[in-house]
Amino acid sequence: MSAVPHSPNARPADPTGAPQLRTILLTDLCDSTALVERLGDAAAAELFRAHDTLVLVLQQTWRGRLIDRSDGLLLLFERPIDGLGFALDYVRGLAELGRARKIELRARAGLHVGEVLTWRNSDEAVRIGAKPLEVEGLAKPMAARLMTMARPGQVLLSAVAEPLAHRAARELGERGHQLLWKSWGRWRFKGVPEPQEIFEVGEPGLAPLRAPPAGPKAWRDIPLWRRPAALAAQAAVVGGLAIGGWFVTRPQPAIAFGDRDWVVVGDLRNLTGQPLLDDSLEQAFRISLEQSRHVNVLSDLKSRETLARMQRAPDTALDRGVASEIALRDGARAVILPTVSELGGRVRVSAEVIDPHSQATVYSESADGQGIGSTLQSIDRVTAALRGKLGENLQSVERDSAPLPQVTTSSLDALRAYALGQKAYGRGEFKQALQFYERATALDPQFALGWMGQMRVRYSQMDTAGAVAPLRRALALKARLAPREAMYLDAWAARFDAPAEATGKWVELARLYPDFAAAQTNAALWLAVDNRFKDALGFAQAAATSQGVDVGIDYDAIGRAHLALGDYRAAARDLDRAIAEGYRGALRRRVAVEAARGDFAAAARFERQLRKDDRHTYLERVSLAVDRGDLAQARALAATGVALAAGSAHDARSLQLPAAVVESLSGNRRAALASTRRVADAALAALAAGFNPDAEADAALALGAALVALRDGDDRVATDVLAALSSRRDLAALPAVAELTTVVRAEQVRLGGRPQVAIDLLTPLLSGNERYQTRVALMKAYRDAGQADAARAQSEWLQRRRGLAYVDNPCGYCLQALNVADARALRPQTAAASTRPPKPATDSRG
Repeated sequence: MSAVPHSPNARPADPTGAPQLRTILLTDLCDSTALVERLGDAAAAELFRAHDTLVLVLQQTWRGRLIDRSDGLLLLFERPIDGLGFALDYVRGLAELGRARKIELRARAGLHVGEVLTWRNSDEAVRIGAKPLEVEGLAKPMAARLMTMARPGQVLLSAVAEPLAHRAARELGERGHQLLWKSWGRWRFKGVPEPQEIFEVGEPGLAPLRAPPAGPKAWRDIPLWRRPAALAAQAAVVGGLAIGGWFVTRPQPAIAFGDRDWVVVGDLRNLTGQPLLDDSLEQAFRISLEQSRHVNVLSDLKSRETLARMQRAPDTALDRGVASEIALRDGARAVILPTVSELGGRVRVSAEVIDPHSQATVYSESADGQGIGSTLQSIDRVTAALRGKLGENLQSVERDSAPLPQVTTSSLDALRAYALGQKAYGRGEFKQALQFYERATALDPQFALGWMGQMRVRYSQMDTAGAVAPLRRALALKARLAPREAMYLDAWAARFDAPAEATGKWVELARLYPDFAAAQTNAALWLAVDNRFKDALGFAQAAATSQGVDVGIDYDAIGRAHLALGDYRAAARDLDRAIAEGYRGALRRRVAVEAARGDFAAAARFERQLRKDDRHTYLERVSLAVDRGDLAQARALAATGVALAAGSAHDARSLQLPAAVVESLSGNRRAALASTRRVADAALAALAAGFNPDAEADAALALGAALVALRDGDDRVATDVLAALSSRRDLAALPAVAELTTVVRAEQVRLGGRPQVAIDLLTPLLSGNERYQTRVALMKAYRDAGQADAARAQSEWLQRRRGLAYVDNPCGYCLQALNVADARALRPQTAAASTRPPKPATDSRG
C-alpha cells in the first residue's frame, strides 16, 4: 500500500483526514486485450462506449462513487447492498452487451467492507493525468485479492461484507430472494496473517458457483492432515484408526453464526397428545429465545408473510424443509425446530439447530422434567444452551435471561390464549385478538404481556383512551416483563405521563435493540412529529431493512422524510414502495408529493384513490384544493370531513381548523373568526377536563387557531390561548407547543408594530427542525422591519420546502391547509398560471 502523500498537490477528501468505513468494489473485464484484437478498433470503441454508459447508469442507480477506470473499475459505496447490486447488474449488463454483439463479455468482481483513506489531488495534478480522488487502505488490497481470485462472471465477497449484504438482500425485491449464496470456506492470502472466509453471490444461470482457483497469492486454508504430502506420510499410521475413531470422536458440523444473526423457529412438534401444549410452548420458546441480544428471532408473522410470497397456504406447517426455505429467502442463518415428547413418564423438551442450506442438524439440546408444568423451565434450559452454541457468551446468557414463568405466566392455558391472540393480531383480526388477550389476563391477572397485547390492539384501532387502562395494568406488572418489553412499555407510557421524553425513549430503545423493528419504526414516527426528519430518516430506513413486517409503514415514513426535506423524487419512489407493500395510508403523502412539485393533475389521480369514508384523507383533499386555488371545492371538502369526524371530538376539531382557513382565504372574516373561536375553545376545554391522551395535539391545535385568528385581525383568541397555556408547564416542555407559542407571541408583537422584537423571538428557533409557520412568521417580521434581503431569503426557503408545508405535523396535520396557503401565496405566478389563485393569506396589516 502506498503512503498517503503530504505534498501540497494533494488535500484530504475528508477534512479530518480520518479513515472512513466504506464498501469497496473492484472489477476486471476479462480478456479485454484479446477482445480489442478480435473486434477491431472501431467496433471495440463502440463497445466500450456502451460499456461506459452502462457503468454510468449503474453508478447513479446504486449511488456509487467511481474512483478509477481502465480495464477494471474501482468504486466506493456507503452500503454493501449497493455495491452488491452494482456488481450483479454489471455482470448481467455485460452479458446483454455481449449477446447483442455475439461475443462473451464477463467480469470478475471482489467486494469488501473496511476503512479507507481518501484524498483529492490538486487541479494541477489532475490536468497532467492524475485521478481526481485517491483511495488507499487495507480494504483496497483485500478487495483486489478477491477480484483477482474470482472466476470470470464471479462475484466474491469477504466475510465482513457478506452478512451485511445478505441481511439487506430483501431490498432487491423478489430478485433478492432468488440470489444464490455460497461459502467457499476459509482461504489464506499472501501477507494476511489470519485466514478469511470467502463467499460467492450470484443469480441463477449467471453465477459460476465454482470454487475459486488457488494461486500463489491466495490458497485454501486446508488442515495439515488433509494436505497430500502429510496424508502420504501418515497413511500407514492413521489408516487403522480412522474408521473406528471417526464414529467415536467425529465433531458436530459448525454453522457460521454471527452476532445479531437471524433464526427461523419452526412449528413445535407436539408428540405428547396434549393439544394444550401446541400453541403455548411454541410461544414460550419464542419469548425465551427473544431475550437474547445475540440471536434475532424471525417473527411468526414475518414467516407467514414469506410463505405467502412462496405461494404457500398461511397455515403451512413450518417443518424442516419449509422453514429452511424461509430462512434462505429472508437471510436467516439457522432454523430451530422445537419438540415436546413424553419419555418414560417424563416430559422432554428438545430443539435442533438446522443449517438451512443442507437441512442437516448442526446442534441439538434437550431437557427433561416431571409433568407438563416443568416444560417452561425445560425451555429456558434448552434455549440457554442453544444460545451458547450459537456463539453467545455465558455472561450475556445469564444477564439477559429471566425465567419464563416470571416474564410470561405459569399458566399454560393463559399462555395458549396469549399465543392465539398474537396470531389473530398478526392477521389483523383485532376483535378476536382482543378477546384472546382478555382471556389470558382473566386466567392470570398478573400476565403483563396479556395486558400489553390489549393495549396494542386498542392503539391499532385508534382507541387511544381505551388503551390507557391496560397500559396502566401492564405498568404495574413491569417487573414481570423481559428488559426489551419493559423498555417498550415505558416508551408508550411516556406518551401520556411524560410526552417530552417519549421521543428520547423510542430512540434509546431503537439504539439498544437495533434489530427490534417496532422500536425503529416508532423512533422514526416520533422524530417526525418533532420535525426531526433527517434523524427520522435513518431509523425508518433501518426499520425497512430489518426483518419486521410493517415495511409499508416504514417506507411511508421514509417517503415523508424525503418530502419534508424537499427530495420529491425519492419521496415518490419510497411512497410507491409503501403502497406496493399494502400500506394505503401512503396515498395521502403521494397526493402531497405531486402537489408540492406543482403537478396537480398527478395529485388528483392519487386523490381519486383515497377512500371517501376516511375522515383523515380530507386534510389532504382540502389542502390540495387550496393549493390549486379551488376554494369552493375546498369549502365543500372541509364540510364533508368535519361531518365524517363527528364521532371523534379531537378529529372534528382538527378538521374544523382547515375549514376556518378556507373561510379566511375566501374573505369570510366573520365565519373564519367564529370557527377559530370554536376550535380554540373546544381544544382548551379538552385540556382543562383532566387527563387527555391528545393533550399535545390539542395545545398545538389551539395555538394554530390563534394564528388563523391573527390573520383576520383578531387578537383575542391568541390572548386567551396563551393565558390558558401559561400555567401548563407540562405542555410548555413539548417542542411543538413551545415553538408554536413563540410563533403566536411573535405574530402578536409584529402586528403591534414591533417587528424587530418578533425577529429576536423567532431566530433562536432556527435549529434546522423548525416548523413551517416559524419561517412564515420570520419572513413577515423581516418584511415589516424593512429588511428586504432577509425576508427574501425566508421566502426562498419556504418555496424550496413546499413538501414540509404538507407534512409538518404538530397536531395531526391541522396546520396543513394554513401552511399550503402560505406556500401557494409565495409561488411564482408562472407556476400557478393554469389555476385561479385564491385570495392570499393575509393579516390585519394587509
